[in-house]
Amino acid sequence: MEFAGIPLHNALFVAPMAGVTDRPFRQLCRRLGADLAVSEMVTSNAQLYATDKTRRRTDHTGETGPISVQIAGADPAMMAAAARLNADRGAAIIDINMGCPAKKVCNVAAGSALMRDEGLVARILEAVVAAVPELPVSLKFRTGWDHTRRNALAIGRIAEASGVRLVAIHGRTRADLYTGDAEYDTIADVKSRLGIPVIANGDIDSPQKARAVLRHTGADGLMIGRAAQGRPWIFREIAHYLATGELLPPPTVAEAHALCREHLGALHGFYGGIGGVRVARKHLGWYTRGIAGSHGFRQHMNTLEEPGAQFDALDAFFSEQAGRGARLQYENTQRSAMDTLA
Repeated sequence: MEFAGIPLHNALFVAPMAGVTDRPFRQLCRRLGADLAVSEMVTSNAQLYATDKTRRRTDHTGETGPISVQIAGADPAMMAAAARLNADRGAAIIDINMGCPAKKVCNVAAGSALMRDEGLVARILEAVVAAVPELPVSLKFRTGWDHTRRNALAIGRIAEASGVRLVAIHGRTRADLYTGDAEYDTIADVKSRLGIPVIANGDIDSPQKARAVLRHTGADGLMIGRAAQGRPWIFREIAHYLATGELLPPPTVAEAHALCREHLGALHGFYGGIGGVRVARKHLGWYTRGIAGSHGFRQHMNTLEEPGAQFDALDAFFSEQAGRGARLQYENTQRSAMDTLA
């Protein structure tokens, strides 16, 4: 697949997730098989550009391209200015957020709340496309505001007419948040009626599910979010399965340990000592969920305040796991999808 002149090998995208898809996580997912990793949502409010949070979210130092930056807001002029700013800072793709269901975003009429005002959607998209004529613009949105207002097709048509080059659709309405099962019929309908690439998103948590979603929707690619938390190797698992029909075994204890160590060090370096320690807690929790003995590890990890102490605890945990076998052992009540071949 080619997206606006950018070659994509497997069309597997890392979904933008606030507080998750920072530079260390994006780089790791890219190395483990993702074609494209969209940054955390960046505000279009110029008054917040100088905050530490925004500076980190726009830091792409050493990041493998193409760099895709997601912007959010409800004012066409501010969104256009944010697009231009990020283009000047090295973005190769500008992505627009119309899918975030968080109250603090929707309460200011941004994110998925924009889907209630199709006229405003058109003005924002046209302004952003005009602001960065040299770059492709993509759009992420949901199937609608709620089950009585599913307007994904209308939004998709507005996007195509505005010059947006690719859309990603999460298979839930804003009212659904992240509950229930993602529905793919709407994505299939939008795909069948648009001429631009459509990426399917929602509940894609295994290679088998990835193939089923592609077949059901006819989508041009897949976007994976929560399933990659603590399991960044899911991208290589899916890519391999789609290419060969064969399931890869899960990582060995040694590889999982090495990846966790690498990620932990990158987080400490990116956020600084105490900041990195705090951000790392949730990632280490995701990496170890469902593994035998992990509950005590997570409780202990949440008490640690020093980078070195986190490394020591991580090494001790994986040393214990190595004594149980070459591959990670999952508790019967919390078996991970990656454990099916262990």
